[in-house]
Amino acid sequence: MKKSIYIVLGGLLTLGFVGCEPEFDTPVTDEGFYSSGDADLSNYVAVGNSLTAGFADGALYITGQENSYPNIMAQQFALAGGSETFTQPLMADNLGGLLLNGTQVGQNRFVLAADPMTGEPLGPVILEGTPTTEVTTSATGPFNNMGVPGAKSFHLVAPGYGNPGGILSGAANPFYARFATSGTSTVLGDAASLSPSFFSLWIGNNDILSYATAGGAGVDQTGNLDPSTYGFNDITDPNVFAAVYSEQVAALNASASGGVLVNIPDVTSIPFFTTVPSQSIPLDAATAAAVNAQFALYNTQVLPGLVGVGVISAEEAAARQINFSAGVNFPIMVDDDLTDISMILQGPPFNLPASIAGLLGQLRQATNDDLVVLTASSELGSLADPNDPNSVVGVAVPLGDEFVLTTVEQERVATATAAYNGTIRALAAANGLGFVDARAALAQVADGGVSYDGGLLTSEFVTGGAFSLDGVHPTPRGYAYTANLIIDKINQTYNATIPNVNIGNYGTITLANNVSN
Repeated sequence: MKKSIYIVLGGLLTLGFVGCEPEFDTPVTDEGFYSSGDADLSNYVAVGNSLTAGFADGALYITGQENSYPNIMAQQFALAGGSETFTQPLMADNLGGLLLNGTQVGQNRFVLAADPMTGEPLGPVILEGTPTTEVTTSATGPFNNMGVPGAKSFHLVAPGYGNPGGILSGAANPFYARFATSGTSTVLGDAASLSPSFFSLWIGNNDILSYATAGGAGVDQTGNLDPSTYGFNDITDPNVFAAVYSEQVAALNASASGGVLVNIPDVTSIPFFTTVPSQSIPLDAATAAAVNAQFALYNTQVLPGLVGVGVISAEEAAARQINFSAGVNFPIMVDDDLTDISMILQGPPFNLPASIAGLLGQLRQATNDDLVVLTASSELGSLADPNDPNSVVGVAVPLGDEFVLTTVEQERVATATAAYNGTIRALAAANGLGFVDARAALAQVADGGVSYDGGLLTSEFVTGGAFSLDGVHPTPRGYAYTANLIIDKINQTYNATIPNVNIGNYGTITLANNVSN
């Protein structure tokens, strides 16, 4: 293939944001102007995963933690009679990486690099430097922010989840290991031991998100009630989620005057799934014709032959047809929900070589209904073999299954999400707790955006202001928006008058001219 293939993302990296340090609304000096109402905000404890911790740009680092939504909320609580102290297990630096006995086990954060000569953005790169946060050096607690990046719902009740000895095997979490009270403690137990007077709980995102971000390269464990058998990228059974979530609400609410539960957004609301277009392979007429010639036998003889002997249906054969044309095309891809025909093609009457049969095994062309994940941007159009100019990923070599969330996989995610959200809403109602519909709020950000003083918050990658460079976690501005959503619900539920923050006073993605510090 003589033409180079390029991925066109529509000028996503053209931006002109200027960062600013976070500021809070002008303090009100008249005592009693703001009120906590029926809520006791003297000891607020936030429990959750990376979203609660302040994770951003693919890592946890000090600035992100300082702009976590619980920390933003706590500073507003202080204006309404809440405690002026909100403790967090701060990282040692702003690089974001983690060390385990001196060996780096977590990557540094992303920054948006700029051309040193022109100042033009080059794209997200990993910040250079050696991190100084050592997992085995315990952070001194207790901590009000009990957000643990990577945690699923059932991890919060798993003894030993903070044992450093289990990190390399995946049995423990390095972020929790930094501040767990013991090697056998649980996140929930540590949080409940603080006797929170008020709490927030946002957990369950990772129970479906790890499956989705891996392009469905996991197992839907619905029907399996033993989470100890789950893989990292599996979907949690809704009954398992309901059981552990109920336990968490009961434990946190035992000492509290109240709390807020936050539901799970749709994956289609975040730029990790909406940035890379499914139709992304530009070809000229000659190249398209040459590629079609290579697939002609497959389209006209192999697929009809498989239908004829009952291996696949006519509908599946139609879905597996490969056709390119002049212009921007859909890439070829692996779909593990299709019938694997690779072994059949190696036998009579096809007798194809194993390499060719393997290529065709679960092959089809992407459609507009597929979600191509953000990490596919570096794969599409690249050469699978640097020494073979014809091995273009998406044209001659299929895009891996882990880079595409198919409609079948999207449905699995949506079904589980709906079940989790039903549990969250029901428990909020049953316990008289505030319920924040993050699903609806982030859908609004994705669908046209949310106006704030001086701007518009959208889910556009890099330029939208809401999401950081990992395409999943918010920027400080996005976390400020989240904080206001929760504050509004607290005011509504507990007759409080806690002030919002000015979203525009919080930073978003900026160019980093020096990526080494």
